[in-house]
Amino acid sequence: MSLASLNRHPGGIPDAELRQAQRPQALPAAQTQELKLAALNDHVGYFLRRLQVALFKDFIRTLAPMDVRPAQYSVLILIAANPGRSQAAIGRALGIERARLARMLHELERRKWIERRASVGDGRSHSLFLTGTGERALARIKALSARHEKQMVEFIGPKRRMLLLELLREFG
Repeated sequence: MSLASLNRHPGGIPDAELRQAQRPQALPAAQTQELKLAALNDHVGYFLRRLQVALFKDFIRTLAPMDVRPAQYSVLILIAANPGRSQAAIGRALGIERARLARMLHELERRKWIERRASVGDGRSHSLFLTGTGERALARIKALSARHEKQMVEFIGPKRRMLLLELLREFG
């Protein structure tokens, strides 16, 4: 039995041709119209998620020169604003699971942006600090983040941005 024969349907039709024949043909015009959202139109979570996806895509694209994800950005901002705080406190404040935060901190250390020091009061915990390299990186990251925020204002409008911030801050 040859390799070519393994790639054929028992009826002698090559698999690629068989798969092509089984694919649906072009959809009628009625099926290419926008889908109805039905009950999703009344779900806050659905629309928050859609907005989050749009925001995160732009954030990741805008901050690509620094290769920073939204969660890493948040961690760097909190470490800069709260030098010496424990990784547990940073994780709690951002709602990041402990193991995930540990991996993220390891990556930030690898990049020499942060350092973990044994806590003075509790040798089992670590205090977090930005390094000089981390401070310089964060300055660039903040500039790119400001560009992202400007793009978001253009996307949703300044009044909607302020309204969203007001509403969402109530939920922490």
